[in-house]
Amino acid sequence: MNKVALAVCLLGVGAGCTTVAYNYSKEPDPRQSEFVLGPSDVVRVTVWKNPELTTDARIRPDGTITLALIGDIRATLRTPTELRNEITSRLRAFVKDEVIVTIAVLEVNSYRFTVGGNVEHGGIFNTKYYVTAAEALAMAGGLNKFANGDQMLIVRPVKGGVRRVPLNYTRISSGEHPEENVVLLSGDTLFVP
Repeated sequence: MNKVALAVCLLGVGAGCTTVAYNYSKEPDPRQSEFVLGPSDVVRVTVWKNPELTTDARIRPDGTITLALIGDIRATLRTPTELRNEITSRLRAFVKDEVIVTIAVLEVNSYRFTVGGNVEHGGIFNTKYYVTAAEALAMAGGLNKFANGDQMLIVRPVKGGVRRVPLNYTRISSGEHPEENVVLLSGDTLFVP
């Protein structure tokens, strides 16, 4: 790339710029940590030696489930381990024997993301497994003839606003830059200009 083209890219006006100055390593990979529960997920709460307290519960849109004795409890944005610990703690006030609780995730329904812009079949997608940006693009039928895949963007909700993660389809599909093929988080929007 010559000096003039590099200057144009740095100004952000070059359509063919492939230089990316983004630290992809700071983007979380949810496959490396415990699943975080969300609305519509279904959990089985098992209380050892207390079958009357054992139940299956779908997490409501308000993020809670209802359990015998303890009532409503917030489940969203918690891992199964965190939910188990709180249920165990709250049940100790009602059960005199040792309280052993297990949480099993029966259905994953909260992992949703959007693919929009110049793709064949954009929309909201729901899967039972985590997908990368390239897999999400394939689910949307790929780029359409008007797409500029080298200027894709993930709009990611974060505390206090959104973060924009630039993606370059040419770099991802070449296999030379796998770090750009980030895993989508629930709530992400993959936009193709």
